[in-house]
Amino acid sequence: MKKHATFSAIAATVLLSASFALAQSAPVQSLRGADIDEPVVVEDVFQQDEKRFTRNYRQQPPLVPHSIDQYQIDLKANQCLRCHDWTTAGERNAPTLSMTHYLDRAGNQLDRVAGTRWFCNQCHVPQADAPALVDNDFEASAGN
Repeated sequence: MKKHATFSAIAATVLLSASFALAQSAPVQSLRGADIDEPVVVEDVFQQDEKRFTRNYRQQPPLVPHSIDQYQIDLKANQCLRCHDWTTAGERNAPTLSMTHYLDRAGNQLDRVAGTRWFCNQCHVPQADAPALVDNDFEASAGN
């Protein structure tokens, strides 16, 4: 019985390795149907600017002027709140969350951030002075 289990484990490992190698050598197909044989090369990495960018329209969520690469934002923790929660923002010299972040779906005031506003990076993204990915003729609204 042990020989059979050992043989099965070895056979499974060989099969997985072979299928992984085949998958790596096969061309990847893009969503538009083109075969991609070459790896995509990222030309430049754009660093964040510590100054705050102006908003382009009313009610635009502010951009994050600092890196959030190592921030934990999941069901159990939200590291943004260490500085931006109303209880700590003053002592950390950070902007306080809007009071709308403390309202539930029915409009009731909460003493904690609402679950609908828990994942900050759904709306707030790190800012970068990078060129537009596609051409556009967007103009910021007057008096934003």
